[in-house]
Amino acid sequence: MDILHLIDRLETLITESFHLPFTSNVIIQEDAFLDIIDQMRVTIPEEVKLAKRTEAERERLMLQAQEEANRLVDMAREKAKSMTDEHELIVFAKERAQEIEEDAHRQAEEILGETDEYIIDQLSELEEQLMKTLTTVRNGLRHVRSTRPDLEDAPEAQDRVEISSKE
Repeated sequence: MDILHLIDRLETLITESFHLPFTSNVIIQEDAFLDIIDQMRVTIPEEVKLAKRTEAERERLMLQAQEEANRLVDMAREKAKSMTDEHELIVFAKERAQEIEEDAHRQAEEILGETDEYIIDQLSELEEQLMKTLTTVRNGLRHVRSTRPDLEDAPEAQDRVEISSKE
């Protein structure tokens, strides 16, 4: 379920609740309120899990790139050792090993750059979703204030709605 839909349901529940006269308090159906909160608890962790999966994928790609670089460097060293008998081959091997090592580092940097871009994209999408949620909440507050003239001049600290629950 979409978190924005749940916030809309929560807003509707509050706006349709019984308002206590001469206060900014409302009486909310506890079961309906707790049901929405439970659904939010299920939905939000999915978005957090996505961010964690993205970070884990980044770490995996970084380890894979490092292993590949190490493998290429080791391969170059082994090849260089096998050519130590002939002077021309030694010079060639050193040059080739340097090229392979530089190529491995370049490939590792490219993979890390792509991974960072992917993470930035994913986190930007999450930020956008959270900003939409915040806008919805602010619009809800604005709506409640506009329907209740006695709340328009209320300071920010009084924005909180007190919830009465059965004990």
